[in-house]
Amino acid sequence: MSLTIALQTASSGLQAAQAGLRAVSDNISNVNTPGYVRKTIVQQQLVVGGQGAGVSVTGVQRVTDQYLQTASMSAGSDASRYNVYSQFLDNAQSLFGDPSGSDYFFNLPDQISASFASLANDPSSSLLRTQAVNTVSNFLSEADRVNGQITALGQSVDSQIGGDVTQVNSLLSQIDSLNTDITRAKVTGGDSSGSENIQGQLLDQLSTLMNVKVTARDQGGVTVRSPEGILLAGDGASTLSYNKDANTPGYISVTTPGASSGAQAITVSSGEIRGLLDLRNDKLPGIADEVGELVSRTAQQLNAAHNASTAYPPPTTLNGRNTGLDLPTAVGGFSGQTTVAITNSSGVVQQQVAIDFTAGTMSVNGGAGVAFTPATFLSTLNSSLGAQGTATFSGGALSISATGTNGVAIDEGTSQKAGEGFSQFFGLNDLIQSNGGMSTYDTGLTSADANGFTPGDTITLRLSTADGKPIRDVTVAVPGAANPTMGDLVNALNNNSTGVGLYGSFTLDAQGGLSFTGNPPQNASLSVVQDTTQRGVGGPSMSQLFGLGLGPRSLRASSYSVNSTVAADSTKLALGKLDLSVAAGQSAITPGDGQGALALSQAGQTSTLFKAAGALGSVSMTLGSYAAQLGGAIGRDAATAAGQKTSATAVQSEADTRRQSVEGVNIDEELVNLTTYQQAFSANARMIQATKDMFDVLTNLIN
Repeated sequence: MSLTIALQTASSGLQAAQAGLRAVSDNISNVNTPGYVRKTIVQQQLVVGGQGAGVSVTGVQRVTDQYLQTASMSAGSDASRYNVYSQFLDNAQSLFGDPSGSDYFFNLPDQISASFASLANDPSSSLLRTQAVNTVSNFLSEADRVNGQITALGQSVDSQIGGDVTQVNSLLSQIDSLNTDITRAKVTGGDSSGSENIQGQLLDQLSTLMNVKVTARDQGGVTVRSPEGILLAGDGASTLSYNKDANTPGYISVTTPGASSGAQAITVSSGEIRGLLDLRNDKLPGIADEVGELVSRTAQQLNAAHNASTAYPPPTTLNGRNTGLDLPTAVGGFSGQTTVAITNSSGVVQQQVAIDFTAGTMSVNGGAGVAFTPATFLSTLNSSLGAQGTATFSGGALSISATGTNGVAIDEGTSQKAGEGFSQFFGLNDLIQSNGGMSTYDTGLTSADANGFTPGDTITLRLSTADGKPIRDVTVAVPGAANPTMGDLVNALNNNSTGVGLYGSFTLDAQGGLSFTGNPPQNASLSVVQDTTQRGVGGPSMSQLFGLGLGPRSLRASSYSVNSTVAADSTKLALGKLDLSVAAGQSAITPGDGQGALALSQAGQTSTLFKAAGALGSVSMTLGSYAAQLGGAIGRDAATAAGQKTSATAVQSEADTRRQSVEGVNIDEELVNLTTYQQAFSANARMIQATKDMFDVLTNLIN
């Protein structure tokens, strides 16, 4: 070996040792720097002419484990998802109050029963009347408050999703720009670890917001893709958008750099954004729907008792609610008997009309029955009332008025349609009224009934995945065949090519409720994008009548109030019963009768059919039992979310610990490396010195 080669070999060793010392010193100085990944130098032997010629430092590399990095990012995504989900769900649970307190929302139906039970013992007490009305009003006010705050939580979720998407776009831009710096350093043999560390920290932040697929590029840096493989960063940064509408699920879409087509919807299956989407699209509207179902059925049972009773003296006019139906359709399908009575101010019957829906007849004061059809119901009723009263039907609502100072009272008898009596179905004597929209989605319609919607009008439905990602929008036209029925409408909705048939089906239940069920494995959810349908002139749309989509159902709990007449004057409470068995000239309604109050107190113990709402399925139980089940379900959901958060955080901690054990700086190990490089540096320096001494000796010999 020549002295020149020996000098070059020692010099290369000296440079390698210096590079190693720089790497070790950098590691030690950053031992407490968050996100720092220790680095080592990459050395390889130099060979010239088959002989060793020293060492070459080909680069500096970060000590990483791709598997542990992926595991840590995945765990971080799950932890962030359940953390935000648990936080908001805990806030939602707190809206209902302390379960052990008297003001706990789900205890209020029992308080209504108790207040009317007290009133039944002393129906003449104005104080107890007022307290009973206030108890009902308090329940409805609390329902409105809870529903309003759930809506406010949803708005907060919307805002946070928008902020998260903005942050994701910033992170993607930074990650993409760092690829240029890393590639340049790799090509020139420089140290790219600083840029790679920053990029790694940005990826960790990104993974807490949404789950992504990260792969290393051959030329340095990373490529980031969505779970389905859409490019987010690597060869230009994509732009994410949050798509939201009050009536449809929110979802995330992406516009790739230079894309000729529009934005593409992407899957977000983990991260904070997924947790927020779960809350926004499913959980919060579901809770609102469940509360709405409780309030709706509470109103239904209290109204059933109130409609089967009467005040003393009876009111001059009974004004019904908007059924959303035309009168022939509303009257059709009734069975059993009911009686409409006109009484004087003392409760003495002046005229009574017995309506037999099964036989299709009306009889006046026990006389012979006169036949009627649904089409002639109103005219026949007016003829039967004679000079004592009138009946009108307008805007889907039936009204019956007495003449002069007389009053109207109704005996529900055995009348029945969609589980409701005649007066209750038309809402003639409701205690609780709806301030907007339909008070119930049990229309009483059957497949054979005319659907009543204008042929050619359309409804656009959106089918979505669990995370809100649209599957398909379907526009369905109301069939225009002769005398189109509800069966025709349901068939049009379920058509495989022009309807939702490939993804699920609509069904019309025994109470006339219309609901959608998605087919597995997608189990698509359904929402309403646009609805231009109308039932009759000025009537409700299909989504309003049947409560389709997020909008109508999530706002139900805020739409009820105590009947304004009763709220203004508690003596208008229907606390007595119409007794048609009394002798002629005797009062059929008496002051101090508490039978109606007793029926109102027992409304909470009546078995009621609750339709599927939110996460709760269809079930028959009492109001109190359903309230307890709903309160328990919300509590269990909050506890489950807290457990998921704890579990996910524990997994993240374990993954981060293992990752840190590989990527983190170990002082003892670095001190060993420091000693090794110091010794190598000293040895190479001595080699250079020895070579120099030999050069000096040879030079002196020549001279």
